[in-house]
Amino acid sequence: MNTLIFRTMVGPIVTIMLIFSAFICLRGHNAPGGGFIGGLIAAAAIAVLGIAGGATAARKALRVDPLAIAGFGVVIAALSGLGSMFTGSPFLTSIWAYWPLGETTVPLSTPLVFDIGVYLVVLGTLAAIALVLEEEEGP
Repeated sequence: MNTLIFRTMVGPIVTIMLIFSAFICLRGHNAPGGGFIGGLIAAAAIAVLGIAGGATAARKALRVDPLAIAGFGVVIAALSGLGSMFTGSPFLTSIWAYWPLGETTVPLSTPLVFDIGVYLVVLGTLAAIALVLEEEEGP
């Protein structure tokens, strides 16, 4: 499976997968998708990178330990619920802010921050698992 064509095309494939995973993550709080599905796609991209170049090359491309990414995602997801403390609402109550950007208004919300945290947790956890499995030699 690790052919010259696959190794040559892995860069564009992984790039497209990561862009698509970010798109799915960012649209998830308004439409189908979200942090979990986006994180699955991103972890699959890391797995594809590991299949083509080896687990060591994939870890080098990540630059950060996958479990550190997962831990950072847990922190972000937890922090997204703390904003509700300032409004007297229960933990993880959605809070929306609207940021004017030229002629349009960009809605920012705590569910979006939560989705980003979930994205990082799923990406980090599954990338760590995939890379460990790719490091193991078969019989």
